[in-house]
Amino acid sequence: ILSSGIPPAYDDIRAYERALPQHQNPFNASSSDPPRKYVRFAGHIWGHGLNNVLQEALLMSYVAYAAQRSYVFEDYTWSHSIFPYTIYDMALRPSRIPLNAFISGPTAGGHFPGFEHSLLAVSAEYWNEVCPKNKRYVIDSRTVPKRWEGEELVHWWVERLRGIPAECVEVSDHELVFDFFVFGESRFLSLWLGLSTSPMLRFFSWSPLVEAAVIRNSPMLAAPHSTSPTDAAARRKGLVAVHIRRGDYSRHCYNLVRWHSSYMGMHQLPTLPDLFDVETLWNGTAAGDEEAITEERTQAYLTHCYPDIEQIVERLRTVRHESSEKMGADLRRVYILTNGWAWFMDGVRKRLLEDGWDDVKGSWDLMLDSEQQYVDMAVDMAIAENAEVFVGNGFSSLTSNIVMLRLSKGMDVNSIRF
Repeated sequence: ILSSGIPPAYDDIRAYERALPQHQNPFNASSSDPPRKYVRFAGHIWGHGLNNVLQEALLMSYVAYAAQRSYVFEDYTWSHSIFPYTIYDMALRPSRIPLNAFISGPTAGGHFPGFEHSLLAVSAEYWNEVCPKNKRYVIDSRTVPKRWEGEELVHWWVERLRGIPAECVEVSDHELVFDFFVFGESRFLSLWLGLSTSPMLRFFSWSPLVEAAVIRNSPMLAAPHSTSPTDAAARRKGLVAVHIRRGDYSRHCYNLVRWHSSYMGMHQLPTLPDLFDVETLWNGTAAGDEEAITEERTQAYLTHCYPDIEQIVERLRTVRHESSEKMGADLRRVYILTNGWAWFMDGVRKRLLEDGWDDVKGSWDLMLDSEQQYVDMAVDMAIAENAEVFVGNGFSSLTSNIVMLRLSKGMDVNSIRF
């Protein structure tokens, strides 16, 4: 276990968070600013992957902003252990990582154009200082709506929070306020317009730690003989990023079949290409041997959720051709975001090169320092967000967050494929 090394403590980033202007004496705020009001969602997700946490944080900070309250951001928490490290996959990993190791921008306490000092997000550490328990107005998370349309949920929360005069509002940790179904169903789409135009997405950025990793690896990502390999445009042109999820998806994808699942809510946006027609798949008029029909449906899911090497090669070949026709894109290089085993990815790389791609790189090729190693998924995402074309896994929250970021930047919908 110790042979993998001791994870970093991110002391420099914690110092940065503590030094944010809104964490200094609250009277430093302009006298013209309204009194600061806070909201903390104590039942935030922990023990899950970055993207479950990120999608929740973006939505919660949007609700706080719309309600004219300062959002309380949290560490990315893998374990509530009293120790700074926990054991996972026979190696030590940080129990908690500061949010600003992953992202910057309004959700993580960053400024944005036209901001009011009283609306800047604050850390949970600061919240505990200015909002002791005796000052907190608590909303019981078990008593709030869960199954409403996304826009209706946001409206309910905004009205509820605006109607509370208390400075410090805490939503209890009994239940998730925005559960996985909010993000996994089409009802998410009704809140998309408001979220997409909010400061949370308009001024979202990756952390300096993540951006430094992208720049460090830019020569690997840029086209050969590029005169400015660290330039974002040089990295973008001709690059298709593809998300190939392995690991637990070897089981999860079969669960999706049993649950009759559709793509993530964000991926049901009608303007996107490659929509997954789950209605026809399950309610069509197909007749015949039930076992054969079940196998056909299963394969339809696996093609999109857990494709084999030949399916990956064929899909990227199709995307390359269609991107040339629809966008005039000359795709030549592939970047693979993956948690797959090296032997599998070697096979993918070999076949893609045989199929005419100039270069194939992936997560396993990144050069990262000790702090960047634990935010490597964010580095992958920053690369994919900026690629000329992105091919995602429609059932994945990682893909969903990349799609949100690309669309909020005004990128061509035809550059988003599944």
